[in-house]
Amino acid sequence: MNERLETFLKRYDELNRLVEDPSLVNDQGRYRETMKEYSRLAEIADSQNEIERLAAQLAETKVIVHEEDGDMKELAKEELNDLQARLDAARERQKLLLIPPDPLDGKNIIMEIRAGTGGEEAALFVADLFRMYSRFAETKGWKFEIMNLNETELGGYKEIIFSISGGNVYENLRYESGAHRVQRVPVTESSGRIHTSAVTVAVLPEADETEINIKPEELRIDVMRAGGPGGQCVNKTDSAVRITHLPSGLTVHCQDEKSQIKNKAKAMRILRARVYEMEEAKAHAERSEARKNQVGSGDRSERIRTYNFPQNRLTDHRVNLTLYKLDLVMQGDAAELFDALKLSAREEERPGLP
Repeated sequence: MNERLETFLKRYDELNRLVEDPSLVNDQGRYRETMKEYSRLAEIADSQNEIERLAAQLAETKVIVHEEDGDMKELAKEELNDLQARLDAARERQKLLLIPPDPLDGKNIIMEIRAGTGGEEAALFVADLFRMYSRFAETKGWKFEIMNLNETELGGYKEIIFSISGGNVYENLRYESGAHRVQRVPVTESSGRIHTSAVTVAVLPEADETEINIKPEELRIDVMRAGGPGGQCVNKTDSAVRITHLPSGLTVHCQDEKSQIKNKAKAMRILRARVYEMEEAKAHAERSEARKNQVGSGDRSERIRTYNFPQNRLTDHRVNLTLYKLDLVMQGDAAELFDALKLSAREEERPGLP
């Protein structure tokens, strides 16, 4: 057992005793941090138990291979290969678990999806992507809330902004940022020709008020009437809110709620997340220097992923992953895709670790 693993397992034993202390819940901040660390180390402890169990089974099977004859020996040989593959996979997973997590991984997110090249078809795909993410969130037990949307007459969205909260949301969805390209026959296409459209996605870790201090004098707040498809009024009061952050020039517009107060609160959450992302970008050179670089321009040539509906094929170009189950992914069955992106990112960080 390597030193890093041994240290983690000793700390896990300490936390096992600590979480049984009734006084821990009296300090909610300490309780949250302790349970967060406990949850992560429990994964490592479970992986070690699995490795030890598989190693023991492998040793027993090797004895059977060497001592038995006939059918029993042949069955043991088959099981030997399966056990060895499972043990190797378990050891690889544990190596990745031993990599220190990014401090942002446990954060909730604000996700923004916008139509790029492709007009109405791009707007319809924005709606499709939103449904995919919301259904995946449901499978994880996460909560999501629409913060602002700009709907088109055919039921698509020029833009939709929503929050997702739950366990390790940012860790799972952080790699969705970028341009997504879709290839399919649009509902508006009568000749059956395949069109290519693009949408952009931005994933922003949501910041607490204590993490980002935005002063009132740094804001310009405008109120106006909300508008709907074709200029139709959503309501007759000045409930829509636009907030401009003067130091950065960032602007947020919210009109989804009928209450000006609620729209202002949602706009501030979005603004705080955008400012936080910009500050993180400055502090971490490996992340995008600005939010604009993160999402791209929406041009067809800039893409992280292609969704080919006629072939039921999804391809993520960053990890060379192709799945022929696009229909299932669009229904929220996207864990295989998101896990592959997480593993690839962790493997890039792994050199030099045991």
